[in-house]
Amino acid sequence: QVQLVESGGGLVQAGDSLTLSCAASGRTFSSYAMGWFRQAPGKEREFVASISWSTSSTTYTDSVKGRFTISRDNAKNTVYLQMNSLKPEDTAVYYCASSRFRTTVVLTRKEEVAYWGQGTQLTVSS
Repeated sequence: QVQLVESGGGLVQAGDSLTLSCAASGRTFSSYAMGWFRQAPGKEREFVASISWSTSSTTYTDSVKGRFTISRDNAKNTVYLQMNSLKPEDTAVYYCASSRFRTTVVLTRKEEVAYWGQGTQLTVSS
């Protein structure tokens, strides 16, 4: 049984930093690309960041480039999202995702996700 468990969300002020973690189990985690998506109230779930299985390739949506950093520790089966200079528009539920195929290098599309975490809420106050 594959499980992705996010943690680290909370209530912060604009300009603060926070790191989200996603612990994976039940799969050869290191063989798959991982990603972070987010969903704000009344909006579609959207791509935030992706990292390849080898950690050599990372991709970000434009709105978080230069502020967010995705990383992974395959030995710990954990993926991280370091978020700096947080803005109120970053407020959302953040979901960890694992790719459907081992050949996926960049996980940006929801259709390519095999497993989702339960989500962790981030609220950024102004």
